[in-house]
Amino acid sequence: MGSKMEDTYRHKGLRKNLVDEIKQKGITDQRVLDAISTVPRHYFMDSSFINFAYKDSAFPIGSGQTISQPYTVAFQTQLLNVQPFEKILEIGTGSGYQTAILLELGAKVFTIERQKELFLKAKAQLEGMGYHPHFFYGDGYLGMPSYGPYNKIIITAGAPEIPTTLIEQLEVGGRLIAPVGNLSSQEMTVVDKISPTETKVTKHGNFIFVPLLKGTNQ
Repeated sequence: MGSKMEDTYRHKGLRKNLVDEIKQKGITDQRVLDAISTVPRHYFMDSSFINFAYKDSAFPIGSGQTISQPYTVAFQTQLLNVQPFEKILEIGTGSGYQTAILLELGAKVFTIERQKELFLKAKAQLEGMGYHPHFFYGDGYLGMPSYGPYNKIIITAGAPEIPTTLIEQLEVGGRLIAPVGNLSSQEMTVVDKISPTETKVTKHGNFIFVPLLKGTNQ
C-alpha cells in the first residue's frame, strides 16, 4: 500500500499545518513534532479517505479499530519521553502509525496486535515504508516477556486497569503509559517503576480510546 502512494508537497504542507495545530494544543517536544512532520499519516489510511489524513481527529481503520488522533499520539509519545535505542513494547499495533512515530524517535520497538487482519496490514505497510519493528501477533495483555525487560511500554487502547504482567516486564526506572478507565472515557495514566515492588502513578487528563481486548482475533 505504501509504495503505491505518494507523499506530495500538498501532503507535506498539510502535515506542517497539523504540526502547528498540535503545537497550539500544547505539544512542546520538538522531536515528537518532527516525527509527526516526517511520517506520512495518509499511508496508514485508505486512499479514499486521504482528505481526512491530516485532520486532528481519529478515524476508523476497520476491525472496529481507529487510527488515533494525531494530538493523542503526540501527547502519549511526549509523556513516554522516548530516547534513542530504548526498548519499547507497544500494546496494540493498530494501523502502525504510532509504531512509525516511535521508530522515528530512534527506539527499538516490539509491537503486538491481536487482530490478525490489522497485524498483517500494519506489518506490510510499515515494512513497505522501510520500518522494521519486531512484530508479534498475540494477546497484548500478556506482553512479550521473552524480549523484556523494556525501558518503556505504551498501551494504545483503553484498559480497565493496567495488567500487572506488563508492569513486571518494565525495567526499574522504566515508564509505562496507558489510557485507563471505562468504555466511555479513560485517564492517561503514567506508571513509573521506582523499584521492583514500587510504582508511582500520575494522571494526565481524559481521552477516549477503543477498548483493550484480551485474547486474539483471527
